[in-house]
Amino acid sequence: MQRAPDPAALALFAACVVLAGGNAVGVRFSNRELDPLWGAFLRFGAASVILLAVMAFRRLRPPRGRALAGVVLFGVLNFGVTFALAYYALVRIHAGLGQTLLALVPLVTLLLAVAQRLERFHLLAGIGTLCAAAGVGVVSRPFQGSVPTLSLLAMLGAVLSFSQSIVLVRRLPKVHPVTMNAVGMSAAAVLLLAGSAAAGDTWKLPDRAATWWALAYVVVAGSVLTFVLYLMVIQRWGASRAAYLFVVVPVVTILLSAWLDDEPLTASLLLGTPLILLGVYLGALHERERG
Repeated sequence: MQRAPDPAALALFAACVVLAGGNAVGVRFSNRELDPLWGAFLRFGAASVILLAVMAFRRLRPPRGRALAGVVLFGVLNFGVTFALAYYALVRIHAGLGQTLLALVPLVTLLLAVAQRLERFHLLAGIGTLCAAAGVGVVSRPFQGSVPTLSLLAMLGAVLSFSQSIVLVRRLPKVHPVTMNAVGMSAAAVLLLAGSAAAGDTWKLPDRAATWWALAYVVVAGSVLTFVLYLMVIQRWGASRAAYLFVVVPVVTILLSAWLDDEPLTASLLLGTPLILLGVYLGALHERERG
């Protein structure tokens, strides 16, 4: 007998999708006034302060020894390297295209886990990889003349770094999620600030109201609230089912970007996005759901 859907879990999932869908759009607005690495530092610096306050309120113990080293490495990869590359890419790439490429994360995570002998390779993973690669080719082809190759490579590098951080978590001692993200974001903020200084960014607070709203959104809604809601969805549905977030968010981002940022809804984007999402489903989500 099939269980009835949980309305509360569906509502949490929908809220998480909408909030996460606005992240890339918020970054685009932030990048119009703030230098990319400086904007990323402000985001994760502020988010880390909020989460550290939550740690103190809940009296959560900070990690030590091997756990601390692992959490710091997780933060450097998951928030530092990933978002340094993503912020750089989103200067020239529209949010819809960027979020569509980020939808590759579950599939790339599976392939990295296979390469590191944490999971087995399946036929559907190979089919999904080919399908997703074809989708990337379709969505990126029209932008090759207008978007620098480095920007596309930076977004794909963000996918790789994000995916490796997920694989890394499986090797770490168990740490409370709030603690892991608070310490990880703090480590990433230090890295982003150092990168911002090396890049010669201008360190200033926003002058425009739109930038303040974008920054507030990516800190509170896009980082802290999305993280909390996603944990609640995982608790109700499990990690595999919750991972469908990655294949739904791009649709929301494309619509928001077309509305707020005048992103063109080209035929290649509309054709390539379903190919990528189908590849992720076949290669990663469907196989994990069966497992």
